[in-house]
Amino acid sequence: MNAPAQLAHVMPEVNQRPVPPALIDALKSRFGAQFSEALVVREQHGRDESAFTTVPPPAGVVFAESTADVADAVKLCAAHKVPVIPYGVGSSLEGHLLAVQGGISIDVSRMNKVLAVNAEDLTVTVQPGVTRKALNDEIKSTGLFFPIDPGADASIGGMTATRASGTNAVRYGTMRENVLALEVVNASGDVIRTGTRARKSSAGYDLTRLFVGSEGTLGVITEVTLRIYPLPEAVSAAICSFPSIGDAVNTVIQTIQLGVPIARVELIDANSVRAVNQHSKLTLREQPLLLMEFHGSPASVKEQAEVVQEIAREHGGADFEWADTPEERTRLWTARHNAYFAAVQSRAGCRCITTDTCVPISRLADALLDTVAEADASGIPYFLVGHVGDGNFHMGYLIDPDDADERARAEQLNHQVVARALALGGTCTGEHGVGLHKMGFLVDEAGVGAVAMMRTIKQALDPDNIMNPGKVFSL
Repeated sequence: MNAPAQLAHVMPEVNQRPVPPALIDALKSRFGAQFSEALVVREQHGRDESAFTTVPPPAGVVFAESTADVADAVKLCAAHKVPVIPYGVGSSLEGHLLAVQGGISIDVSRMNKVLAVNAEDLTVTVQPGVTRKALNDEIKSTGLFFPIDPGADASIGGMTATRASGTNAVRYGTMRENVLALEVVNASGDVIRTGTRARKSSAGYDLTRLFVGSEGTLGVITEVTLRIYPLPEAVSAAICSFPSIGDAVNTVIQTIQLGVPIARVELIDANSVRAVNQHSKLTLREQPLLLMEFHGSPASVKEQAEVVQEIAREHGGADFEWADTPEERTRLWTARHNAYFAAVQSRAGCRCITTDTCVPISRLADALLDTVAEADASGIPYFLVGHVGDGNFHMGYLIDPDDADERARAEQLNHQVVARALALGGTCTGEHGVGLHKMGFLVDEAGVGAVAMMRTIKQALDPDNIMNPGKVFSL
């Protein structure tokens, strides 16, 4: 593997470039109060939810309010060959927004308008700072919704940049399938458009897919056109507890292989249930459980649920506990989305090293059960959650960030999880992206030749390496 688990190799390489006073003066002149050098602002924009806590913050922050603002900020930085780091809401988990080579953070959170809702075409166009919850609040009166739900109330721009997915991906796909068109500011500060509102196109290279998942290394996304969907006629959620993780996972595998069109199926281990109960004041049975949701007509929802209940019983599952009202479903899914924060709060002062492997559904049990056995043997506190309907699961190792030995052991566990996933035909990251944390793993997964091609694309589009440098791969 190319990501050694020794501590010296898993910390990010910090080599900050100088930011000349002339650039700071130019940014102050152009942006006035929209530009900040305040330490507290820079520190806020120099950290995310990753376990990396020692990278210095950016030299300044531009609060962009329009595409023109982004373009002008990039042009000024490009003139001085200073790095540009896009910032949404700071919910990334892999160090995407850390200023490892210094530079200027461009905060697009004020670009938060829904620009157009084309209900008849089932599309919507938004600025990058719109969050997924705000988008759904805006369009709910149309009877439509945007299904991609990564848990955190992430920005649409950030979700696009990391090719996010989440709990609904098993039914509705990921950002890759749901982004139709983009507006992007490239490394020279020019504004380009990719794609259209049409459902398909064979016109030239698929630049939209190039930018979806590029993690800010090729440009700053300033507008996104998305697919949206009719709200299902009937929705019902259920939880089912199991004697073991293996029983729960085998229930999921059989459900997917039978072609049941389940909308959501989440695995939560006993550690996560315990943390969620304490954090969200619930009384869930402290066993591995599946949290499921069924969409469709009343008849199809009933049929889906009956099939899955029968499969669960064959694997020792308890009777379903139902949540049929919107309020009950919201309570359950809020608890699931808070599992990360609930777990982190269960160990004071800890940081979380997360895994994000995804494997073919038939190999899920092999990947997951060996991973749990290794975690149990390590003695490091951990929790497990997974979008297991598409073979994606997350281990969260709760470490003392000041304990070098504990960090190294957690990274070794992560190393083993990824090696296992790749051996089973899977990926090192199903939805979080590469960022800083999985750069070595990308070489193992894609191969030297493929990563070399990625570098060629990066160098062609960003010859001065100013767009979020030091992420995805090294130059």
